[in-house]
Order: sequence, then C-alpha cells, then structure tokens
Amino acid sequence: MIEPVAISMGDPAGIGPEVIAKAWAARDTARLPAFFAVGDPRAIERVWDGPVALIDAPAQAATLCGTALPVLNVHDAGDIMPGTPDVDGARCALQSLEMAVGLVRSGAAGALVTGPISKAQLYQIGFTDPGQTEFVAERCGIARENAIMMLAGPDLRVVPMTTHVPLAEVSALLTVELIVARGRATARGLTRNFGIEAPRLTFAGFNPHAGEQGMIGREEIELIIPAMEILLSEGIDTTGPFAADTLFHPRARTRYDAALCCYHDQALIPIKTLYFDEGVNITLGLPIVRTSPDHGTAFDIAGKGLAHPGAMIAAIRMAADAAEHRLTSGL
Repeated sequence: MIEPVAISMGDPAGIGPEVIAKAWAARDTARLPAFFAVGDPRAIERVWDGPVALIDAPAQAATLCGTALPVLNVHDAGDIMPGTPDVDGARCALQSLEMAVGLVRSGAAGALVTGPISKAQLYQIGFTDPGQTEFVAERCGIARENAIMMLAGPDLRVVPMTTHVPLAEVSALLTVELIVARGRATARGLTRNFGIEAPRLTFAGFNPHAGEQGMIGREEIELIIPAMEILLSEGIDTTGPFAADTLFHPRARTRYDAALCCYHDQALIPIKTLYFDEGVNITLGLPIVRTSPDHGTAFDIAGKGLAHPGAMIAAIRMAADAAEHRLTSGL
C-alpha cells in the first residue's frame, strides 16, 4: 500500500481548488486512494462548503480522508478571488509545488499530482522554468530534457517528441538521437508506470501521408525510420511511421500502447478530442510518480461551480496506480 497522494493545489484563483474538492466528494464512487491537498485551505473554502481537515503531516491523511478533505497549509495566499490571479497566489502555488515535491521525494507521500498553475503569474515572482514538469525534474535531479510528457486517456497514450516550440522549428529539432531517446523512455515508462511488460510503440509521420516515400518530405526516411531500426534492434516493439490521420480511430488504438508524435498538437489534438475531461499528463523519466490533469487554470469559470473534476480524478487514480506498479515490481 502506498502512502497518501500529494496534490499541489495550483493557482488558488484557478479551478484547482474546486476540482480537488469535487474529486474528494467523488472519492468512493471513483475508488480513489487517500490523498491530501497542499496549499491555502481558504482557496477550497471559497468554492466549496464541504468538510476540510487541516493536517501537519501526510500520514494523517490516511485516516482523515474518509471524513474530510485533508489540507496541508504551506502559505497564506492573501485575498483569494476566484478568477482573479495575483502574485500572492503565485507564491502560494510555487510553495505548494515545492512542498509537495519534497514530500513525495522523501517517501512521506506516495505520488504527486500537480494542480494547474498560471505561468504568467509565476514569471512575475522569478519562476524561470518553462513549466511544472521542468521544475519537478530539476528538484528530482533529472535533466529537463529527460523528463518526458505523456498524455493518457482510457485507451490512448501519446508522447509529443517536441513540445512547446514553434511548428517551423520542429523539423530541425527532430534528430535520430532524440527520437531514440523518446522511444526508450516511453517503453520504460509504460513498463514502470502501467505494468506493460512488452510495450508496443507506434510512430506518427511528420509529413502528410507520412511523406509519401519522400515525395512530400524526407523526415520519415532520414530520421524516424533510422531511429525505429535502432529501437527494434534493442528489442522494443516499434511500428510506423504512419500517416497521423490514420492513427487514432478505434481500431488503430488497439494496435499500440503509445503513439509517439512529432510535435505538440499532433499528440494533444486526439487526446483532448477523445478525452477532454479525462486526459492526464504523466511525466516519464522521473524517480517519483507525477501526474496532472490535462487542463489549465480556467480562470474564466473559476468560482462558478462549473469545473469538471474528471481529469483530476483520473490524475489521482493514475498516480496511485503507477506508484503501486513501481512498488510491487521494484522498478
């Protein structure tokens, strides 16, 4: 049995507090493990009238989670106004993230779920990382390029091999070495976090129709296929590259465990189209389990009771399942 899951609350003015509270309210029907929030409890009390229990240590969450939402208070977020972010809230979000990461690294918490943040607000207080993924990687002693984003839904997992870069730069960033590294990390991540002993990877082509044998582009011939050959020589089940518009229909999704895509939207459009309220971001390559709901702060609906908790529920469940897989397998 793993320790309770730690959830950093994210920006207190966003929908993080609301979806955490709604996840706790659905804990029995959703079959969620014990978890606790890290942040300012007033952010939850602003948007929810359910029971909250202040805790001093993660171990208390195991017994209290059945009757109240456990919250570990780490910072005063000032005047919290849902939908109106400010620097006090950003400081709270950053300290909550720092505390939650430390608790999981120390073993006091079993896994980490990160609530949505406002990078624009964090940059105003000196935050220098591109996002939470890179921050968590640094705190875990992992080079940021080795922390890989996987988006997962009920029957689809995708890995963007490049992420937040202009589309015009993607071709130059794709290399055989990068593709091989992403493939290895994905295969290992599927085994460590999902218990898949012989992962099946597939690759989306970079160009329309996967390049039409070089007639519409040569990235498939010069980059993706040579990388696949290396992966195959290492015993990793790899297929493709296939035209991206053929990879995500129901029959295709039964043929692989993860699809590696060349750029951000090639991966995120299918997962958000199919599982907008259930998508989970899980970071591969870390010594700890970290997930997050695949949505942002949604300041426009914060405090209005409209936020859907499905992705937070899925992120908590996936974090706990991955931690259990690692614990029982020793990986």
